[in-house]
Amino acid sequence: MILPALCFYMFSAVAIAAGVMVISARNPVHSVLFLILAFLNAAGLFVLMGAEFLAMILAIVYVGAVAVLFMFVVMMLDIDFTQAREGFLQYLPIGGAIGVALLVELGFLVAARSVTETGDPLTAKLPDGTGGVTNTEALGQILYTKYFYLFQAAGIILLIAMVGAIVLTLRQREGVRRQKIASQVARRRDEAVEIRNVTPGTGI
Repeated sequence: MILPALCFYMFSAVAIAAGVMVISARNPVHSVLFLILAFLNAAGLFVLMGAEFLAMILAIVYVGAVAVLFMFVVMMLDIDFTQAREGFLQYLPIGGAIGVALLVELGFLVAARSVTETGDPLTAKLPDGTGGVTNTEALGQILYTKYFYLFQAAGIILLIAMVGAIVLTLRQREGVRRQKIASQVARRRDEAVEIRNVTPGTGI
């Protein structure tokens, strides 16, 4: 039980430190990178608690959403990347240290899972009343039966939020030809098709 406790304290310490750096970093790009680091460590904590589904959702959905957030930040703030790349070598040791820390954490997580493979919450089954399925299977059964409509409503809300973010960051540029579906559908045959009699050997 020493190894899972060590993993817990390590993931917690890195997640708290990354959270502090998110709000203290001056460069928004650095804030986004520290936010990704905080999400990954929180996913490690979920794995330690046996909630592997939440860990995968956090790593896949939220880290992907942060990448989209990074794109919108670049579009709205117009960051000068030429100036940001000037300090690349200066921050290279810090970035390498963070990468090594993530690799070490992953190694500890794999080791903790292999050590506690028998009877630990990492691989524990739910009580017998649930049919002996894992927590991921039980969560899927509940989401798509009892809470199906709420699940779909949450998806619609997220879709509306995504469309709103795209509309807010959309820039209108002059001289750009855009597709007009209504005018395409409404045009007549004589406006779109022209019949010409071509004499053989003369071309158009």
